[in-house]
Amino acid sequence: MFGEILTYIYSGTLQLSMDKVQPLYQAADLLQLDYVRDTCSNYMSMNVEHSTCVDLYKFADIFSMDIVRKRCLQLIHSHFAKVASIEDFCSLNVNQLTEIISHDGLDVKEETTVWEAVVRWVQHSREDRLHHLPSILPHIRFNLLASNDTAAIFDHPLVREDSGSSEVIRNIVQQGNPILKPRLGMETMGMVLMSTQELDELFFMNPRKGKYIICNYDPGDIPYARAMTVTSDNNIYMLTVEHEGLDQLCLFRYNHAENVWQRAGISSVPVLHKSEDDCLCYEERLFEIGGILYFISIAEKRKRVFVAMRKYDGHTDWWLECWGLQLKEISQHTLQSCGSHLYFLTSDEMYCYDPSQDCWDKRTPPKLIPNVATAIAMGTEIFCTDLHFTNTMVYDTQSDRWQKLQGWPKPENLDIDFEFPPGLFVLENRLHIWVEAVDSDIDDPNYSTVYRVYVYDRSADAWRDLQVTLPDDKRFSTVDCLGPLCPVAHIYIPHLKEAHKHSTRYHYHEM
Repeated sequence: MFGEILTYIYSGTLQLSMDKVQPLYQAADLLQLDYVRDTCSNYMSMNVEHSTCVDLYKFADIFSMDIVRKRCLQLIHSHFAKVASIEDFCSLNVNQLTEIISHDGLDVKEETTVWEAVVRWVQHSREDRLHHLPSILPHIRFNLLASNDTAAIFDHPLVREDSGSSEVIRNIVQQGNPILKPRLGMETMGMVLMSTQELDELFFMNPRKGKYIICNYDPGDIPYARAMTVTSDNNIYMLTVEHEGLDQLCLFRYNHAENVWQRAGISSVPVLHKSEDDCLCYEERLFEIGGILYFISIAEKRKRVFVAMRKYDGHTDWWLECWGLQLKEISQHTLQSCGSHLYFLTSDEMYCYDPSQDCWDKRTPPKLIPNVATAIAMGTEIFCTDLHFTNTMVYDTQSDRWQKLQGWPKPENLDIDFEFPPGLFVLENRLHIWVEAVDSDIDDPNYSTVYRVYVYDRSADAWRDLQVTLPDDKRFSTVDCLGPLCPVAHIYIPHLKEAHKHSTRYHYHEM
């Protein structure tokens, strides 16, 4: 490692890799080379993955690297079952194990998953670890187990062989511990995220379960978002303007376990279209494609449309420029990721971006839809509709073919409010659409806005009204920070309810 240190001293450059970064950090720490140490720390924090998180967590724990340690714990909590099954998990010491399994934020459906992980850890070095079992067991939430699961644990060879363990479990079961909440993964629900007219407010909705929650945050606790996305591992990101200036955007991530928005620990992304460049920037979007975040900015300049893109490189903590797209002047359009590709749709043009080739290719456009307003992917298909929700189509990305579907079964007294386009979303593997309409039977314009959510029955090619009931003192929208779409994420319901108990500005509505 001292060869790399000398290279840095003479050239000012560092060549980092995962097999060298830990020894290099140790050498830099010994020699008090702060820049090398910080560079190694940043590199490790950007390379926390399922296969590396346990090893990096142990290393960060020894050297008190708080940022790396926190990133590792976040991933371990979010993917506990997967991480607990790898060999490295059994190399944790008892304090590290108990820190992990005592956390509310474990994304597990059943507490038996935690017990099984403890069993694997003990059995990996049975003679050395069995005596730790009585101190570990209080961190397992036996109050969340069914009686037959508890009985099975009593009957497990590890417990039978250690009388102290049996006594600990018996005391825990008899005394109970109401302070221990359900784990994060036990009470999550698929929820649609929407904005309201308030800047410090978000609306969470599951119309299929009759759950409607409006959550207010204290001023400054929720950033004003320019874009939002939900990733495949259920991370919710908001893109917002840096306080220092208007030419940099920063990412916030939603902490499910605490119901707060926090800095994502990702470098800022530069604004791609600036007003001084004589551009009219009218849309910014954030997508995850193949596990990588992409920032897309759409602007008009001299009657041409420019689609600029950046992708986030976790190895360098930098946003890299991607190949853009230039089009003639267009009206309505939408962007949608599907699988490992990104699609740009208008009524007359359609393009597909392939990240592996960093290029755009033409595809068959949905010519039957005059004004494409919203789109959503489900499997290998993309569904889209127009501003009026009268022309709905589905695109097969594998065959490059479109199929026409039924549109809105519009009641005579309702008309779409064109200022607020409809929003397609997928919830519980079913296609839905949110519609904001004006009821012509209501004379007072302040009360004439109505909301409808429809679910699509593909076998019958029909849309069914879910008869949603929403608080009548709020105005909900699919636009603003969320764009003309409704992001869906799995939300931890108990923390939203807990916020209701401690905040006079929190509204909870449930049918």
